[in-house]
Amino acid sequence: MDLKGFDRSGQPTAGSARSVKVMIAGGFGTGKTTMVRSVSDIKPLTTEETLTQASVGSDHLIGIADKAETTVSLDFGKISINDSLMLYLFGTPGQERFWFLWNGLFKGALGAVVLVDTRRLASSFRAIEEMERQNVPFVVALNVFPDSKDYPIDEIRDALDISPHIPVVSCDARDRASSRDVLVALIRHLQDRSAVALESR
Repeated sequence: MDLKGFDRSGQPTAGSARSVKVMIAGGFGTGKTTMVRSVSDIKPLTTEETLTQASVGSDHLIGIADKAETTVSLDFGKISINDSLMLYLFGTPGQERFWFLWNGLFKGALGAVVLVDTRRLASSFRAIEEMERQNVPFVVALNVFPDSKDYPIDEIRDALDISPHIPVVSCDARDRASSRDVLVALIRHLQDRSAVALESR
C-alpha cells in the first residue's frame, strides 16, 4: 500500500514503522470485541464481564438475546498492515452506562471503524454522532449476522444520516481477512482525506 501523503512526516524511512491509533466503535453487541479478537496479531486485551440479572434495566438485549458477556472498559489489539504501518486497535464499550470512557479513549486516534448491525441501526447512532463531534474520520462497517437483511447501501446511508464521502463496507467481524479489509478501507479513506487537504493548500 502506498502511504505517500498519509504520513505527516512524509514516507517512512527504511526500517521504520508508523504507529497509528484506531478506534473500533459501535453500539452494544455490534461485534467490536469480536473484530479486535479476529484481526489482532497478538492476544488481545479484553475487559469482558458476564451479563447478570442486575444489568437487565441497563443493557437492552433486543435482537441479541444470546449475548452473555459485555465490554466494561476497552479492548486492545494490534495489527501490522505492512512493514511500514502498525495499527493499535482500541475497542470501545457499547453500553450507555460506559460512554463516559469514550472521551479518554478517543485522544490521539487518527481514525475509527463504526460497526453497525443492520438489524439494529439505532444502536450505532451515538457512535456516529461521537465521531462527528470529535472530528474523527471514520468508515462504517456493516457486520453481517446470519439473519441480517441485505439493504442497499444508499438506504443504509440515509438511515444513518451519513455523508456520501464516508465509506460503507460489509464485513464479517469473525473473519480475520474480512476485518483486515475494513481496516485497509479506513487507511485508504485517511489517505484520500490527506491528499485532498494537501491539494487545498
